[in-house]
Amino acid sequence: MRSTKILFLGAAILMLASCTEDSNAPGVEYMPDMYRSPALEAYIDYGNNKMMDWTQSQKDEVGFKPMLSRAPVVGTISYTGSNEAAVFVMPYALKNTLEDYERSANEIKSPILSSKTNILRGQEIYTIMCTHCHGKEGHGDGAISKNGHIMGIPDYATKLKDLQEGKIFHSLTYGKNLMGQHASQINQKERWQVVEWVKCLQKGITAPEFDANNMLIVKQEAAAPADSIK
Repeated sequence: MRSTKILFLGAAILMLASCTEDSNAPGVEYMPDMYRSPALEAYIDYGNNKMMDWTQSQKDEVGFKPMLSRAPVVGTISYTGSNEAAVFVMPYALKNTLEDYERSANEIKSPILSSKTNILRGQEIYTIMCTHCHGKEGHGDGAISKNGHIMGIPDYATKLKDLQEGKIFHSLTYGKNLMGQHASQINQKERWQVVEWVKCLQKGITAPEFDANNMLIVKQEAAAPADSIK
């Protein structure tokens, strides 16, 4: 009987202790983390559970070193889940040297087709990233050239008409002369799509046509008439 009275008295004290005038206060909570998880901010290293509520000065005092989000190890290849996409995440083999620039002409080949999807996407990226220098049709007459800031930008249809696709990709990756690198702005697939559009401009194609399979139609130039033999 006595133990029952003590139990009821203890329960009453606990109930009174959990009462408060603050309507937003939860009172006394039993294991609150079981049902109300703490709000955590992304990219903030709180340390272990013991340090969760510590101030920065307390963490500094014990020598806590935040880990945060770190860049992948150099050479890491992201998982894509498909063989087609894997082609575009492999590290680029050649280096930013004159020797490798020349090697790219024969060793680097496009992994994509001259399809409607790739060419039109390449045109879209080219319009955003390249027209200010190279011009809409690749004549080197973009706004920067017209304003006199950079002169002598070569024409794709004349001076660069025979530039190999490997060299175009290499130049987009590392930059060439006054042109900066674009590898940090457009990924490998997008760079190859730009190459497909540049190849059209090299042929003087500004309004590409496609066949029933959505592949680029390249019209053959009329052959010069042969000398007649009398």
